[in-house]
Formats: sequence, C-alpha cells, structure tokens
Amino acid sequence: MSAILALFAAYFAQGSPAERADLLIRNARIHTGDPAAPVARDMAIRGETIAAVGQDLAAWAGPGTRTIDAGGRTVVPGFIDSHGHVRGLGESLASLDFKGSASAEAAAAMVAREAAGRKPGDWIVGRGWDQTRWPGSAFPAADALDRAAPRNPVYLTRVDGHAAWVNRRAVEASDINAATPDPAGGRIHRDGKGSATGVLVDRAMRLVSARIPAAGPEQIQAFLSRGARECVRLGLTSVHDAGVGAAEIAAYEKLIAAGAMPVRIYAMIGGDGELWRSHLKSGPRTGSRLTVRSIKLMADGALGSRGAAMKEPYSDDPGNRGLTVTAKQTIERVAKEAVDRGFQVNTHAIGDRANRDVLDAYAAALGGRNDRRFRVEHAQVVSLADIPLFARYSVIASMQATHATSDMRWAEARVGPDRIEGAYAWRRFLDAGVRIANGSDFPVENANPIEGFHAAVARGGWRLSQRMTREEALRSFTADAAYAAFEERVKGRLMPGMLADFAILSGDILSIPEPEIPRVKVLTTVVGGRVEYEARP
Repeated sequence: MSAILALFAAYFAQGSPAERADLLIRNARIHTGDPAAPVARDMAIRGETIAAVGQDLAAWAGPGTRTIDAGGRTVVPGFIDSHGHVRGLGESLASLDFKGSASAEAAAAMVAREAAGRKPGDWIVGRGWDQTRWPGSAFPAADALDRAAPRNPVYLTRVDGHAAWVNRRAVEASDINAATPDPAGGRIHRDGKGSATGVLVDRAMRLVSARIPAAGPEQIQAFLSRGARECVRLGLTSVHDAGVGAAEIAAYEKLIAAGAMPVRIYAMIGGDGELWRSHLKSGPRTGSRLTVRSIKLMADGALGSRGAAMKEPYSDDPGNRGLTVTAKQTIERVAKEAVDRGFQVNTHAIGDRANRDVLDAYAAALGGRNDRRFRVEHAQVVSLADIPLFARYSVIASMQATHATSDMRWAEARVGPDRIEGAYAWRRFLDAGVRIANGSDFPVENANPIEGFHAAVARGGWRLSQRMTREEALRSFTADAAYAAFEERVKGRLMPGMLADFAILSGDILSIPEPEIPRVKVLTTVVGGRVEYEARP
C-alpha cells in the first residue's frame, strides 16, 4: 500500500517539492497516454525528464523555473515518425521538388530554369514527380529533359524513391545501351529497339545514381541538420531513420557532440554489407540521441512504379509481378544473424508476395511469439490469410497512413477488387492483435504527423472500415512507435520518469471535428525538457 501511495503522491503532487522544476507547463489539456490518468492540467520537468503530472503543480515553480502557460491548449507526447529519411528530407528542402508539378512538361520547365544557371556538365537532381497525377498517367520519357537541359545530366527520383527519370546525358554518362541487362531487382524501361527511354526502376537506378558526385561530410551534416530542424517544427521529437550508412552515422555523431541535433534518432543500418558486419561484431548501440540496433532490408519495390512484388500479375499490367530486390534466403540469413547478436530487422515489403516472403524468412529465425520486435516496413498489400502471421511471430507493422490517401486514386486499379481488401488495412491488423507503428516515409510523403494522424482516422473518405480511432492513431505515433524501437519505458507517454518530449498544439486533435484536424498547428516542440521550436506569434 505504501508504494501505491508514493506513486500517487508523485503523480498528483500538490505540495512543495524538494526541488523546483526547470520547466513548468500550466493550464494545458495534457493527453498523457497513461490509461490510469489520461488527461492532466500541469506538468513539471526537471532536466530531461518529467518530474510530475497533475492538476495543479504551482508549487513546483521556483526562481529558476520557466513557466509556459498553455492557455488551455493541447499537449501530446512528442510525435515519433517510425519510418523517415532525415537526409532525404534535408536534401528535398534544398533541391528541386516536383510534388506540385501537373505534367511532365511542367516538370521539365522547372529543370530548364535550373539549367539556365548551371555550368555545362553539372548534375541536376530533384525528386517528387508522380506520373499518376499527370495527364495519361504514363511514365515520362527522356526527350522532355533533353530539351530542358541539353548540356547537363539530369536525375529525378519519383515521389516514392523507387524510380528515376533521367535524360540522355545521364544515360550516356552511365554507359547504358541496348545491350545493358536489367540488374537483379531492377528494370530499365526500353523502347521497341531496346534503348533506354528515360525511366529506371529500383536497382536499375544505381546505374545512373552511382555517377553523381557524392556529398561530402559537411554537406551530409547540413542535410541532416536541415531535416532535423524541419522535424521539430512539425512536432516530431524522434525519428526512425530508415536506412543510413557510415557517413550518416558519423554526421549524426558530430552534430550530437556539437549539441546541434534537436531530434532523437533511431537509425536503421542500410542493408546487408560492410557496415552491418561491423555492427554485428560490436553489438547494438543505444543512446539518448542516437541508437543503432536495427537493419533495414528491401524485399521489393513500390506500388506506384509497379515494382512491388505481387503473387499474381498487376491488374493494370498483365504479365508484371513486380521486382524482388532482396532474396528471401538473404533476409532469413540476416534475420538469424540479428537474433544471435541482439539486433532488430526492419524489412521494406509492399507487395503481397514480398510480405509473405519476409514473414516466412522471419518465421525461420523467430520460431513463434517473441520479443525481438522485427518489423515489416509498409506492409502495404498483404493477403488476408497472411495478416495473422504478423501476430503469430510478434512482427510489428510499420505503416504510413498518408500512403493510403496518396495512393487511393489508383491503388485498386493496380491490385484489383480482391487484393485491395488487404491493402492499407489498419483495422484488420489491429483486430488481429498486431501493433502498428505509424510514420510518413518522408520525404516520400509530407513529414507532418498531424497530416498522418488525420489520414489514419479519416482516410480521405476511402475504405473507412479500415480507419483507426483517434486514440489508436495517436498511440501509433507515440507509445506504439516507441515500442517499435524498444523505447516504451522512456518515450511515448507523459508520465513521471519519462523523457520530457512533447508538443503543444493549437487544437485538440482527439476531440475537434474531423475536418478541422489538418488545420491544427504545432506551437511548441520540447525535446528532453529543452524548447527546440516555438512558432512565431
């Protein structure tokens, strides 16, 4: 009984504490994430952690306390993006962005404007084009880019990052010709004579991207810093960076040492290679700002570029079953290595064939229920009979709600009326007892977690039977996302002893009318008790 009373006193402290708070949040509507006390008014922070949460913590204020009067506004645990690309976000903020382009010609016009200020031979890069939003929905050809930049090689990645649109200068620089075979896990789009038309899918992208001059250490730091600042502006306090190399890890270390990394990073090693071998020897690494204890594998491509590996041909492209990027045997080997050395495996799988291959590979390493917390990244199109396998092997579904609202215009045309039943099927996963960690896959989608929250609960009006409740959606961006990184004891809820990572919002996303959710803004982001972002008045 004494232990219960002590906990109660700490949680609802009203009297004078032995030490004062460094930061005090007052007059807020705090969604704690704690089922026993889901809503509170005040929160006291000492150092990096929460000291008390309750209804009146005025006594925690002292001469050195910073007090923020929330004025009745909402406080939520810091959003966690379970699948993003921080460097890619930073690069996208500094390069050509084609997300708003209405046609291939409009995109080419942007390239022409960029080329006018470039030296001959300089590479022009950008991302975000989406042929499904253009008249005819056909993949573009090199010709438009040839006219736009006749003296410069051009390399533009599709919105999903799984296809590239290039001009002939880029093709020539890469020695691609009619005799060049499609690489394993990739496809070169060709004309009737076998010549490259200007679109490369998945592993074929490397034929050109390998020729682009690599960014140096200072550039990488700048990209990561820019991406991280954008994250905290949007209320993100942690990001699971899905696929990093040694250069990104080194850049993170330097930024953290300089006190210049405002978000916490859960880094996934980018694939089976030298870096993976090195970490297998040294073991998992955990830290307050940088943790490296997982590997990101790629089972297939993406649905929008028809590279997702399907059990049967695409409904709108008979004869095409997509691409296997990593063999099931390799995934199984890595999974067993990870189990032996205490690492987590997170595998990109979008098509139903890829998802089943990953589940089978995991099963061989896991055997049954476990606490390894292996993940399938995206789990986008899954056969209904395969969804229970996630629960059978304790596999987390790391899904991105905004993929559904972006893809709903054409997804059923890709997979047909039967397979769509297992696509973006959040309710089916939850009802099967599968934990969902939400994210955005930024810069593929917008990094804004409030947009992701809205997509999870509203789905753009599409297939509403698969929507989440608001409580489930918030949990998928907070507590369940923390669980997916073995961090649920320190993140994802606002309780004494937890990290003081939270966001103050302009509206209560758990109660306001659904159409108003996208208009909610982040006013303040706090990471480890430190205010990392404040909106201008």
